[in-house]
Amino acid sequence: MRFKFIGKNITIWDTIKEKVEAKVGKLEKLLPEDTVVNVAASNTKGVSKLEITIPLYKRILRAEVSDPDMYAAVDLVVDKLERQLKRYKGRLKDRAKKGGSFAEELGLVQGEEETVDESARISKVKSFPIKPMDPEEAVMEMGLLGHTFYMFINESTGETCLVYKRDDGTYGLLEPQK
Repeated sequence: MRFKFIGKNITIWDTIKEKVEAKVGKLEKLLPEDTVVNVAASNTKGVSKLEITIPLYKRILRAEVSDPDMYAAVDLVVDKLERQLKRYKGRLKDRAKKGGSFAEELGLVQGEEETVDESARISKVKSFPIKPMDPEEAVMEMGLLGHTFYMFINESTGETCLVYKRDDGTYGLLEPQK
């Protein structure tokens, strides 16, 4: 496992590097041998932000945490990554049993047996008409419905898009890549 550290507005101390390597190193048994772990740390207005990205075969695991204490942020971000990794591998095992398309990916991602997160199952499917509108109108519709995301057709591009409410109270727009 290789680590790449990037500091934005902060110098990453050796003690932080050692803690990240030790905590993420515990996940090594769940990851392929040649895994690269990208760690980005930043500090804005006294709040430390830690982001860890782990590219896998066809997927990317990513966790981000903001906390005033960088050491606490390390613990929180590794906990998030561990949950994501166990859920990902459980889903791979389920899908590999049903069909061969995920068997190759499962073969490339090694590790010990984990239990499947039952809450990750799709319990309801809902269909609804998608209307053409601009992103600002979609944000208004989302607010009226009380949802945190809203799918619509962008009237200027004709593409299906999604607006969502971000943790910081602003809104994001997802557009398909051309």
